[in-house]
Amino acid sequence: MFEQLARVGKALGSGKRLELLDLLVQGSRGVVALAQAAGMNVTTTSAHLQILKQAGLVAADRDGTTIRYSLASGDVVALYGKLLEVASTHSADVEAAAKRLLGPDDTEAIGREELRRRVKAGDAIVVDVRPAAEYAAGHLPGALSIPLDELVDRLDELPDTVEVVAYCRGVYCTFSHDAVRLLAAKGRKAVRLADGILEWQVAGNKLSTDGESER
Repeated sequence: MFEQLARVGKALGSGKRLELLDLLVQGSRGVVALAQAAGMNVTTTSAHLQILKQAGLVAADRDGTTIRYSLASGDVVALYGKLLEVASTHSADVEAAAKRLLGPDDTEAIGREELRRRVKAGDAIVVDVRPAAEYAAGHLPGALSIPLDELVDRLDELPDTVEVVAYCRGVYCTFSHDAVRLLAAKGRKAVRLADGILEWQVAGNKLSTDGESER
């Protein structure tokens, strides 16, 4: 029995496979799109996906000529979220790596409840700075999609009378940090959500999609 349980642990025992899970939290994708997003070749990506699939962590469905991969269920999202939480709590190396990844602690962060309060009061606008395809797959209710690489060219779409709250994939996603730095450099008042889509789902909150109000 423990050998079978260990298959799941082994599937999680790769940084590249964890990166693929992180991407799949954002929505289903084909192997080519996953390879491009993860900076891997298609063959290597496919091999990692097969290991995750054999462990029951991802599912594969055919969409025409494309096979799309997704997380097997919501409890896989919760498992991945708990892994990040435990690792960050008990491993100093994880926190050190996070500091190197995210850069200096020069951006203000707020929690989910404070985000709701500011939006309800009309004091803030929420901006999803992930790639557009990820936004389409599921985003915070009421959020505006402006991918990080489009932010400079689309500043005029953001009212300058309210604060911008940027968010991205999760607590270790750099996009929201970079977005707040960029907005501040342009004279805009901006903060970031302390976490992101991953933690939003783990907390039991629903996402909005392009085709429906919530999921």
